Amino acid sequence: MRSPAWDGFWVLNTLWLAPIAWWTTRGAEDPRETNLYWVYAALALFFWIGHRVSSTYLAYCTSAFRPLLTSQRTRFVWVPLGIVVFTLGVLLPGDDALPWTRAKRIMALVILDYGLVTYHFATQHYGFLSLYRLRAGRPRTRSARRWDRAYALVVGGAMVILAELISGQIFFKEVWIDPIFDPAWLEAHHELLQLSGTAFVAIATAWMLLRERVSLPRALYLLCMAAIVVAAFFVHPFLFIALWTSQHWLAAMGLATVVARGDRPQQETGNLWYSGWSGVSRRPWTLASLLAVVSCILLPVMEVESIPEGETGFAEEIVPAFAEALSNSTWLPALVALGFVTGFLHYALDRAVFRLSDKEVRRAAHNLLD
Repeated sequence: MRSPAWDGFWVLNTLWLAPIAWWTTRGAEDPRETNLYWVYAALALFFWIGHRVSSTYLAYCTSAFRPLLTSQRTRFVWVPLGIVVFTLGVLLPGDDALPWTRAKRIMALVILDYGLVTYHFATQHYGFLSLYRLRAGRPRTRSARRWDRAYALVVGGAMVILAELISGQIFFKEVWIDPIFDPAWLEAHHELLQLSGTAFVAIATAWMLLRERVSLPRALYLLCMAAIVVAAFFVHPFLFIALWTSQHWLAAMGLATVVARGDRPQQETGNLWYSGWSGVSRRPWTLASLLAVVSCILLPVMEVESIPEGETGFAEEIVPAFAEALSNSTWLPALVALGFVTGFLHYALDRAVFRLSDKEVRRAAHNLLD
């Protein structure tokens, strides 16, 4: 999309993440007790929340998307406001204010979030496969789009769910998974499911590579995606999560810098708000640095919502006193709500700013397509 070095770092990052993961965990039974933990902590510190707010930056801080705030007000204004009102309305009331206790409401949102984030990851893969296909000059046919979408949703979505299902890593699975899939049956057929999932991913990837003359970046993206999904069936869950989420964070932040780079110069915006941000937008590493700084500042706050009870997060290793104060604060329900709000907003705004099937969005994100 920009250069071999840029794509290699931001989008095809599995090419360097996987060797680091292998080197740091070789011979270890628990990768959480190796240097991979600190590598992942650094990636989370600089990229986790940065990627989450990157689509918000594109939507509200770039003049390219400014017309869409009027022409597509539902997607860019009313839906985000609705998400904020709904999430706060669900989480802020006390235990006796609604039919469900706050703990049950949080559990319900966690289950909802699992489905949304899995779909969110899969659609990002579809987006990159489509972009690489278009950049290589391949036909823009409905059939090509359908194959890309099917591969992303099944391999990058359904197969990941299957791998997490047999490894027991799905949150609150005893509430909504175990009644459907008998844990004893899953345990008895563990190896068969591993081999079946691996074979399916291998065959599907081979079909995608052979059905058309693909570009090298697209082929590498397919192979990297398939490799991580296959690894999910066999490696420690922490190793898979580190690779899967890091790939997503880096790719999202890198893509945001490409889109923002096409923003208009300061003197052409005609608005002080957009003029103030245009200098940042047009310098990719300045924008990436800004998002990384925001990520560092907000990580302790956002971890309050994302870390399961009884486990410790990265913030407790980096700023233990501050992390403990947050976890014991009377503001805890609001912090949990803030985490869910930003996550749900990210899913909605990512869809809005990268909805390249829309003519107005293509015009705003023209730097991706030129």
